[in-house]
Amino acid sequence: MAVLTTLISIILILVIIFIFARGVVIVQPYQQGLQIRLGKYIGRLNPGFRWVVPLITRVEKLDLRTQVVDVPSQEVITKDNSPTNVDAIVFIRVMDPEKAFFEVGNYRTATVALAQTTLRGVIGDMELDEILYNRDVINARLRDMLDRETDQWGVKVERVEIKEVDPIGAVKQAMTEQTAAERERRAAILRADGEKRSAILKAEGLRQSMILEAEGERQSKILKAEGERQSRILEAQGQAQGLRIVALGARPLDRRSITVLSLDALKKMADGQATKIIFPFEFSSLIRQSAKYLGLADEELPPADEGETSALEESILGSIPRSDEVLEILEDVQRSVPETPEYREKEKADPINSLDEVETPDTGLSTPIE
Repeated sequence: MAVLTTLISIILILVIIFIFARGVVIVQPYQQGLQIRLGKYIGRLNPGFRWVVPLITRVEKLDLRTQVVDVPSQEVITKDNSPTNVDAIVFIRVMDPEKAFFEVGNYRTATVALAQTTLRGVIGDMELDEILYNRDVINARLRDMLDRETDQWGVKVERVEIKEVDPIGAVKQAMTEQTAAERERRAAILRADGEKRSAILKAEGLRQSMILEAEGERQSKILKAEGERQSRILEAQGQAQGLRIVALGARPLDRRSITVLSLDALKKMADGQATKIIFPFEFSSLIRQSAKYLGLADEELPPADEGETSALEESILGSIPRSDEVLEILEDVQRSVPETPEYREKEKADPINSLDEVETPDTGLSTPIE
């Protein structure tokens, strides 16, 4: 009897412990518990260790963290009749546990189904190019539409991302050919633009080259003409100076000397095989001068003054430099000549004739100095 009593006591204690253990509920920090007793909603259970009436109380735990829901891939026909496989990812969070449990059977399944239908509608209203280039717009439209519908379930759609847009084989091949054609068109435009720019630059360079060549030729002709002019002026001045020196040297000669020279010229002219002799001057004047030379005419005329000079000749030809002035000019020219290595070697080899040829700075001509 005592053994039976002990056994019953142990059984009762185990039953009590089991019943008590059935009433223990542990709610995680990221969860929210809903307490339902005998078919009636009692209230929420906050995170931590909780105890409810066992056997008649059911606790539903809902995860309040952001959950990732994968929308399966589906074939969608776009606005321009291009079949395309599209899938997406939806990020949701339970904001109201009561609505998420009591307003919908399974909020995750409902959200996936709603995302599929909404995605099909949004993609069907857009062309394929818009889908490929405007994913941000599609994501925003899907998020707004899903969030508006899931708000009554206490679920918030935080973000929607289109994971992949995969056109079918024929459409993809057509897109590849279109892309290749577009790239060839751009390449042709770039080549044409480059050829145009190259032709413009070549024409501009040719024009500049012709302008520079014409300018150089003009300056060359100007300098050449200036040099020739200076050369002729200097040559004429040299000839005039020589004639002037001869004239000044001949002035002191009296008429008797001129007569003797004239007779000597006649002698040379008559010494030949010619049968005719043409005299280039008046023969009577020669006879009269010869008579004067023999003392049969008037007295000799006094020689001309050596210091007479014509003012016109002086203004045109300039004065004849003296020997000391010539030496000073040579020294100035020697100082103005740059001392190049060739000039120093020539000066060492022949110091006297190193200035035989001096380049004039004004005209660029080489004037020999003797």
